[in-house]
Amino acid sequence: MTQHSTIGPGRAPGARPGDPAPDAPVHVISVAAELTGLHPQTLRAYDRLGLVTPGRTGGGGRRYSARDIALLMQVAELTAEGLGLEGVRRVLELEEKVMALQHQVAELQLELDGAHAALAATPNLPVRVPTSTQIMLWRRR
Repeated sequence: MTQHSTIGPGRAPGARPGDPAPDAPVHVISVAAELTGLHPQTLRAYDRLGLVTPGRTGGGGRRYSARDIALLMQVAELTAEGLGLEGVRRVLELEEKVMALQHQVAELQLELDGAHAALAATPNLPVRVPTSTQIMLWRRR
């Protein structure tokens, strides 16, 4: 299980000092149920199925983070649109992969921008000259 922090990176934009981090498990199941409009048994079922995995107390009680609440609301929205739980699981997996790829693209773009800047600052390098791909036909008269 991952350790949740209440300070540091990953804080929500506009979060005030003292607000819990988005991954901090702070809501008991009854509060999570009220916030999402779902029954506590539904939350337990989603946990058993691995759709949403809340943090746990030392005694085993579930504690939901703000990120968990948002995920529960997304699951509820997808099921309300008629998607089955396996479909919801697949959508969540694919969205997670998309986010990871977007993060990777952003990192690679920063690396590329740095390489371009370093290349531009380096004097006396050969310059690529564009070549024409047109062919001209010559005939004798």
